[in-house]
Amino acid sequence: MKRWRALLIGLVLFAQSTWRGTVFGRDVGSRDVTGDYVVLIHGLGRTLFSMKKVEWALQGEGYRVINVSYPSTRVSVEDAANGWLAGLLKERVLDRGVKVHFVSHSLGGIVLRHYLAANHVDNLGRVVMLAPPNRGSELADKLRSNIIYKFFTGPAGQQLGTGPDGLAERLGPATFGLGIIAGDRSLNPLLSAWLPGPDDGKVSVGSTLLGGMQDFLLVHHSHTWMMWRRDVIRGVTQFLKTGQFER
Repeated sequence: MKRWRALLIGLVLFAQSTWRGTVFGRDVGSRDVTGDYVVLIHGLGRTLFSMKKVEWALQGEGYRVINVSYPSTRVSVEDAANGWLAGLLKERVLDRGVKVHFVSHSLGGIVLRHYLAANHVDNLGRVVMLAPPNRGSELADKLRSNIIYKFFTGPAGQQLGTGPDGLAERLGPATFGLGIIAGDRSLNPLLSAWLPGPDDGKVSVGSTLLGGMQDFLLVHHSHTWMMWRRDVIRGVTQFLKTGQFER
């Protein structure tokens, strides 16, 4: 009983220190951090909390992490890129002497590609995309006219189709240092039945690929929880440091 009580107290103290921006006494979120920036961009229908474990890990590595929610189900990809993301970078990236890296999940990768296609980022660093529908989503093709899908995915959900009509295919290859992590485990066999080849329940592995990428890593996780898995986070930190994934 005492052992469980001590463990519970330890977890509470760790959660409190993390919430306040500290880990084991180290103030990882303080203003005197001088490392590179990393901007996190969550996926469709998610919030900043979906990227929290990535945020904590990168703060522990000394990065200045920017993790902010955006109304992904209420705006188009263009509005998310040229409105929200542009404003966020202008407001939060103030030190022009360090690099600015990006880590995205799902739709966040398409938002970032749209922004980078039309905008210059001073000292652009490396980019890691987790499960990005870079060639569009076959699910968006199937469900585009479904009223429930429309309600829950909003304008951006209508832009994620495959082929020449889909926004993703029109954005072109990567012209920046890009690493992609894709999953091949599904929590939804019904949705997977609509996806060609291996998939993570939302995006096929083949759809994540993008011309110009530097490296690719396949992990055995689902779309929804990929960002919380230890090997994924290790891959993110490795690529940001070295430009490649270690196997």
